[in-house]
Amino acid sequence: MRQSRLLTTAEMKSNEVPKWVNESYRQYEQVVTKPTFPCFFGQKGERKGELRYSYIDHNDWSSLPQTLEEFLLLMNQMPLVRRGLFVFVEPEEKEQNLDYYRRYFWDILQYCNQNDEKGWPEHTPEDPDHHLWSYCFAGRSMFAFANAPAYKQRITRDLGQSLILGFQPREIFQGLEGTEPKGINSREAVRKRVEAWDQIPKHPDISHYGDKDHREWKQFFIGDDCEPVQGGCPFRARNR
Repeated sequence: MRQSRLLTTAEMKSNEVPKWVNESYRQYEQVVTKPTFPCFFGQKGERKGELRYSYIDHNDWSSLPQTLEEFLLLMNQMPLVRRGLFVFVEPEEKEQNLDYYRRYFWDILQYCNQNDEKGWPEHTPEDPDHHLWSYCFAGRSMFAFANAPAYKQRITRDLGQSLILGFQPREIFQGLEGTEPKGINSREAVRKRVEAWDQIPKHPDISHYGDKDHREWKQFFIGDDCEPVQGGCPFRARNR
């Protein structure tokens, strides 16, 4: 397993990373620092330097499992900081369609699972059709989501030339759960801002973790329309 590649803002802008990483980060930063960008939590983390980053090339994902593990160790040191990890994927020579990026996204999550030394934890169902399923790595539940250049209507999901995977440990949502007043209010505020940016209604698969009528995996990579995601989850957890 390759050495970790957990990077700060300064490192993403340095000449220590490939030029495409500098450019992908520049495009991402340009979007998320706009005053009207809908996700004020992400915007605040970006401005305060609390977020972390990484990148992978098409032919080498080997640094990612160790990077995820180091990121979770960082969370242990300062658990009250609502950090997120954003992983930039080497851009395609020619932009692909949304289905391409969707397959790529799930292939990366599957790869990390297959290289997870701790296996799937007992506290989370392995079946994605269970309403309490969550993506897990190193024994920790995480929310994962995708941004891709193929989004044309849901423009809040287009952060530049790269497919970008976001990882957020579930503990950062403590106090903001979908059943708590603060969580309900903050989600509603963000979703209204998203609809204002995108000029399209909230995607039907967007809900909150624990909703018995909701399948968490479906909002990891939503469609560019208002149609529910069809079919089964492409991810299968490795045995405990």
